[in-house]
Amino acid sequence: MQGITHDFFRGKKVTVMGLGLFEGGVGVVRFLVDQGAEVFVTDLKSSEDLEESLEKLDGLPISFHLGEHREEDFTQVDLVVVNPAVPKTSAYLALAREHGVPLFAEMNIFFQLCPAPIVGITGTNGKSTTTALVHAMLSKGERKAWLGGNIGQALLPEVHKISDEDIVILELSSFQLEDLQQIGRSPHVAVVTNVAPNHLDRHGTMADYIAAKKGIIINQTKGDFAVLNQDDPELRTWADEDGVGRPLFFSVEEEVEEGAFVRGDELVLRAGKAEEVVSLRGVQIPGRHNRQNIAAAAIAARVAGIKAKQIEAAASEFKGLEHRIEFFEEIDGVRFYNDSIATTPESAIAAIEALDCPIILIAGGYDKGSPFGTFARKVAEQVKCVILIGKTAEKIGAMVEEHRQDGGPPALFHERTFPDAVWRAFEEAKSGDAVLLSTGCASYDMFRNFADRGRQFKQLVREIKRQVTGGTREE
Repeated sequence: MQGITHDFFRGKKVTVMGLGLFEGGVGVVRFLVDQGAEVFVTDLKSSEDLEESLEKLDGLPISFHLGEHREEDFTQVDLVVVNPAVPKTSAYLALAREHGVPLFAEMNIFFQLCPAPIVGITGTNGKSTTTALVHAMLSKGERKAWLGGNIGQALLPEVHKISDEDIVILELSSFQLEDLQQIGRSPHVAVVTNVAPNHLDRHGTMADYIAAKKGIIINQTKGDFAVLNQDDPELRTWADEDGVGRPLFFSVEEEVEEGAFVRGDELVLRAGKAEEVVSLRGVQIPGRHNRQNIAAAAIAARVAGIKAKQIEAAASEFKGLEHRIEFFEEIDGVRFYNDSIATTPESAIAAIEALDCPIILIAGGYDKGSPFGTFARKVAEQVKCVILIGKTAEKIGAMVEEHRQDGGPPALFHERTFPDAVWRAFEEAKSGDAVLLSTGCASYDMFRNFADRGRQFKQLVREIKRQVTGGTREE
């Protein structure tokens, strides 16, 4: 796969395995068509399930094989581009290897064609917010800043527009970083927010998950930077990894020798004896975890040439992202927060800690092998009421019951449908409370994805508001 050029794909028969519902699959298909490849798209999902993605490809010369995979799509083509969500154990990938058909990943192609330096951000939690913050900060500088990766924008179709004077910011998943190790490339600036158990249904063990995440640093050069979370016991050890660039740490708990740390309401950027200060008083996103995200983004932006005052301005202007502790509605003094991005117990804990009021929590969903013990304890200690949904509802409920004190809070409910859960949350809430959708689980047992879950939540809450008539609701 080394030495890919812009005309590499011209005239080749290429299968794209996994169109998916996000921009990546669509982006790589459009890129291949633009490059003059003969493109075949195969996905186990039906055309109805993929309607949104298919609309973006309408009119392009593509052959679709949906609802199934066909052997010829893996044996009678020149190469296969594999969606990162496809398991490595797929029999069709094995079939391609048996027939000598090379396997490519969209992000690997981009890394080889992109002429600009890349800032890559990963982590179990906080990577989307940190990625958006880095982009906001770098946009204050003179270079054109491109935003892409897992945050939703595929940059591969735009790679011909990117110059070596620009800078690219990418959110990278463990799946993408696992693939990236095949070509021996890591970003110029690598940011890792934290590491906690996640995607163990795919990676199998925590050690394998960590090994995938390390793809962001292990192929750096001496001129690169590794921005690591000093507060994370695992990440403190990564500075000693072979191949890692210059380590810089960030912390909200203690001072660091080089990097960024929080002191009261100020963020201190330190390089040797030199210090610069960024005020956090104007920051609009709540919670300790968001201070970590800001610190990580700030030191990444600083090594990329952005001044402290520009970093401060970007941090104060930043209002957060959809589905990330997103305040979107208030009914009779009850505030509603959409934190559907919280697909791990750790991210849901962060959301609970960020809100300084009684919480009605909606939690539960698809089980991807995450441990819920600490999350259940946090719910028992800080949540007024919890409504559980999905496949993990019974598991989480039993753990919460273990931590409840003498039948005290939280009140505990199991609801079969999502609308029932939202209505129950509304009925249990009083003025001054917050209803928080922060499930700690993936969404695939009931929704298309976390974004679908979040948007349904907002739609249901707004429907409730329309149905509430006259005066103050009865308590």
